[in-house]
Amino acid sequence: MKNILIVDDELNIGLLLSKFLTKNGYKVKTVTTGVKAIDCLSKEFFDLVLCDYRLEDTDGKEILIKIRENYPKTGVIIITGYSDIKLAVELIKLGAHDYITKPLYPDEILNTINKAIEIQNVLNDNHTSVVHQKDNTNNLVYIADNNFIIGESIASKDLLKQIMLVAPTNYSVILTGESGTGKESVAKAIHLNSPRKDHPFVAMDCGSLTKELAGTEFFGHEKGAFTGAMYTKIGHFELANGGTLFLDEVGNLSYEIQAALLRTVQERKVKRLGSTKEIVLDVRIIVATNENLVIAMQNGRFREDLYHRFNEFSINLPSLSARGEDIMVFAMTFLNLANAELNKNIQGFSKEVEACFLTYNWPGNVRELKNVVRRATLLTEGQVIQLKALPLEISTYAKKSVLDFSEQRQQKPRDLKNTAMDAEYEAIIKVLQEVNYNKTKAAKILNIDRKTLYNKMKAVNLDT
Repeated sequence: MKNILIVDDELNIGLLLSKFLTKNGYKVKTVTTGVKAIDCLSKEFFDLVLCDYRLEDTDGKEILIKIRENYPKTGVIIITGYSDIKLAVELIKLGAHDYITKPLYPDEILNTINKAIEIQNVLNDNHTSVVHQKDNTNNLVYIADNNFIIGESIASKDLLKQIMLVAPTNYSVILTGESGTGKESVAKAIHLNSPRKDHPFVAMDCGSLTKELAGTEFFGHEKGAFTGAMYTKIGHFELANGGTLFLDEVGNLSYEIQAALLRTVQERKVKRLGSTKEIVLDVRIIVATNENLVIAMQNGRFREDLYHRFNEFSINLPSLSARGEDIMVFAMTFLNLANAELNKNIQGFSKEVEACFLTYNWPGNVRELKNVVRRATLLTEGQVIQLKALPLEISTYAKKSVLDFSEQRQQKPRDLKNTAMDAEYEAIIKVLQEVNYNKTKAAKILNIDRKTLYNKMKAVNLDT
């Protein structure tokens, strides 16, 4: 039986929610202040906290932050008396599962709680990091293919929650982040969680488009519309009708094409080149870029009006180096996929390879890691991938690796300061290995906060 903590200073609301959720199979406890809520969480595990935003002694945001820091396996839903999309986005980015406005409706509350519990179960129990549709009830609508991986880091869990927040809407979305962070996979996850999931997902690489080809690729053309038009071509907008159109590297489009794109987005109609017939569009647009479109606007390279059409919601994808706790989760998933592709049964990675993976800076992000694992799987004949199977630039460039630091330690004078640093190094490494490099868990075991752990890791050249 799932355990829910209700935090609300209005006794009647707390009592009504408690009775309703108990009837629906949940174990429920109710408190009226933030202090009592934190005290309960310190004594008992709760799967979910249902918290009013305005409390006598604090607010829902502060409670949310404390829960995220100290009880990451507990989900949070915030209840408030007024609707504010900016606040909702802020709370989701801080880690809330959802945001419910009063008045409260039983069906809505139950559906939101069931969905939050399902997602939290995925986050807590997921080890393979590949999630598929579980049922047809819409209680769990998260669907992903093997290209989207849920990590274990806070950054990955926050990314999932933002996807789950925006997916059911028709908002246009801008995805930003370094090259290789998985923007197309996130776009597809948004599509597959939306009401459009049974309609087309069409991806278009704007970075490879010339000015001459862009019009026909976007809008299509009729046979004979121009010299060389030997057949009728359906454009990407028309192909995606009813579904989602994903435009990658949208910042590379010429100003002229941006103007035509704006007109189509505004009017929700398209005409093939050479045709007079207008086609009504129902398309959700998700765009991606690895450059700063605000700077591009300031420099006159990207239309401000088009930017605001796209920017109804934005998600910044973290780099792989910012998701250190996820690296081996990703690597094992890619290994399983490569095993299936190559008909192999490699079991894992040597300790040296793990150390290398965890300390390399991954400029190509998730895409680079996937390619490295795929290549190493092909080259490996035994049961474990060894250092020699990695590309030379990775095995030699891992400047912060455990192996490199061990060599540096041997060259240092054996004075008291270096001896103490060595002991600290050994303790940190031992704990990190025990918890699979989960820094939050390591900090708790070492009885220090995360910031102190990062500082100590940096001091011994282990910061990732």
